[in-house]
Amino acid sequence: MAKVFIDGQEGTTGLQIHDRLKDRTDIELIEIDPELRKDPNERRKLLNMADLVILCLPDEAAREAISMVEKSNIKVIDASTAHRTSPGWVYGLPEATHSQREAIKHARFVANPGCYPTGFVLLVRPLIEKVVLDPASKISCNALSGYSGAGKKLIAVYEAPDRAADLLAPRPYALSLKHKHVPEMRAMALLHSAPLFTPTVCPFYKGMVVTVPLFLSSLKGTHTVSTVHDTLKKFYANETFVKVMPLDSDKEFEGGFLNPTSCNDTNRCELFVFGNNEQIILTARLDNLGKGASGAAVQNMNIMLGLPEDSGLSI
Repeated sequence: MAKVFIDGQEGTTGLQIHDRLKDRTDIELIEIDPELRKDPNERRKLLNMADLVILCLPDEAAREAISMVEKSNIKVIDASTAHRTSPGWVYGLPEATHSQREAIKHARFVANPGCYPTGFVLLVRPLIEKVVLDPASKISCNALSGYSGAGKKLIAVYEAPDRAADLLAPRPYALSLKHKHVPEMRAMALLHSAPLFTPTVCPFYKGMVVTVPLFLSSLKGTHTVSTVHDTLKKFYANETFVKVMPLDSDKEFEGGFLNPTSCNDTNRCELFVFGNNEQIILTARLDNLGKGASGAAVQNMNIMLGLPEDSGLSI
């Protein structure tokens, strides 16, 4: 039975991963004494006792943790942004392309994807691989996320009894166009240049919608809303956690509104295609703490340890 250690278990992602693993009988979860969680010697000992380590740490702390792993047979999943485009690391989005799952299975080092890039890559990469979209295209992306994605400090601000009234409204951020997720969005979607990315934090705890608008005239060849939808549907036909929703799904939305929280508490990502004869909107909906973080880490762990991929995960 494989031993698994979560380094950074007290953070938002770490706690969510722990909740998904604590009752598993097919792994042994190694846990650190809370009083010793910042003791480098104790961390080093537990890091090297494990068969697989999941790092839920800030970037610099994650790099430091890697330097503490002394045994060459220990597998590592890093949930930080530190290694998502680094040589020697496999990107941990099994559905990104048809060879990705096998690469994860045999990898020693796997970088867990960011929440926004998960939706973006799942929407864009198939269109580039199937020559529907030119990789040189100039792409924009707008996204909404629950406030849990910003970590403990912002969660405390949003959940304070006396929180400011302006926190009740959506708040766009990263307007300098330097969001830390942009490099992996460009690289893993196979784009030649960075997308124009505008994220927005919203006054709900978790849930996410990622939207990519396109003009049909900008696509390669002759395409309609239906052919684009069919491309995504065929690409993900055999995937458990990526579901391409039917065309005209908006007719089923309550009041015509897409609910960003409908995939919460699952590891599911739903993909929608909307449009008309000239324009198209690609939309991904997911739980930013599920398929966008902790659920993805558990999915990668299952693959790396040769366990059923959906173990401990809700569809």
